[in-house]
Amino acid sequence: MFDPDAHIAAARLVLRPFDPRDAARVRSVVETVEPGDRFLPPGAPVHASGVGQWLAHGVHELYRSQQGLHLAMTEADDRIVGAISLFRTSWTAGTTEVGYGVHPAYRGRGYATEAVRALTAWVFATTALRRVDLTANLDNPASLRVALKAGFTWEGVLRAAVLEEDGPHDLVVLGLLREDSGEPALPKTELRTPRLLLRQPVPADVPGLAATGADPLTQARTGVPRDYTEEHARAFVDICERMRMRGAGIAFTVEEFTTTRFVANVDLRDLDWRNGTAEVGYMTAPWARGRGYAGEAVTAIARWLFERHGFRRLQLRAAVSNPASQRVAEKAGFTREGVARAALDGEDLIVYSLVPSDLA
Repeated sequence: MFDPDAHIAAARLVLRPFDPRDAARVRSVVETVEPGDRFLPPGAPVHASGVGQWLAHGVHELYRSQQGLHLAMTEADDRIVGAISLFRTSWTAGTTEVGYGVHPAYRGRGYATEAVRALTAWVFATTALRRVDLTANLDNPASLRVALKAGFTWEGVLRAAVLEEDGPHDLVVLGLLREDSGEPALPKTELRTPRLLLRQPVPADVPGLAATGADPLTQARTGVPRDYTEEHARAFVDICERMRMRGAGIAFTVEEFTTTRFVANVDLRDLDWRNGTAEVGYMTAPWARGRGYAGEAVTAIARWLFERHGFRRLQLRAAVSNPASQRVAEKAGFTREGVARAALDGEDLIVYSLVPSDLA
């Protein structure tokens, strides 16, 4: 059972039950916040006259049914800046679902992520529940960023699963398990450019990966294993999904859109969700060099990372002896920042960066 007097401390917030002392703040929200921006839990009054009754009884019905709990997000001065709830709890199955909302004046500060992290940690520390669900509309990137930053794994999309005033919307299903590390994971996705399809690596990519990894130029100018074989390529494909789900990064196979031929591999690594930074690396198939494919793929991934997931910096490092890789970085809009000495097997690497304004 949930603790009805739960007070959960986060870095800047306290999550606590609503009570009658919140009447003035809740009335202000009801009277001033536009309906489309309402953040109070489902069932909250739409008229100020209903606030007292809701705070005394209505907001606690979910707890009394033992199906969940509504909590206020409060700042240090006890001002309510949002709300967060557990609902659809199944004690026999060991699952619950989390939902949240933040006052419009307090959005963009990371409060939702902070609250979700604190509440899910509390759930696993104080109950026997094994899984927390979270759903968000596919066209709501802000809510999806909250879920991913809070460590949830993107598990799938329910097509046209919710019906709103403007029509049906696709619903993303995300989950957090007790044994998860809590590191955010980027979702599976496909990206398209005029010439390319970027998708998850699959076993059919092994021959192309192996030929690219074994190519003398790749061997000389990247950090791939020496004497690269199909076994190396197969192991890489096998581990890609585990890397993604652990929050360690994500890899893309790049293929020509018209021929479906393998032309490159691009991966994101060293993800830092708190600071919004990541690093990108790539290797281009020998038969596809000189066509601008790597730069086109990197630019598409950067836009996706910046626009859909709120990252603020993408780093790229290229060997001083690898002018082709340097040209990829420069054509993709990266800025040269300096040289990291003896960074790869004793070789100097040029450090480049890309920020969202570079793609404007």
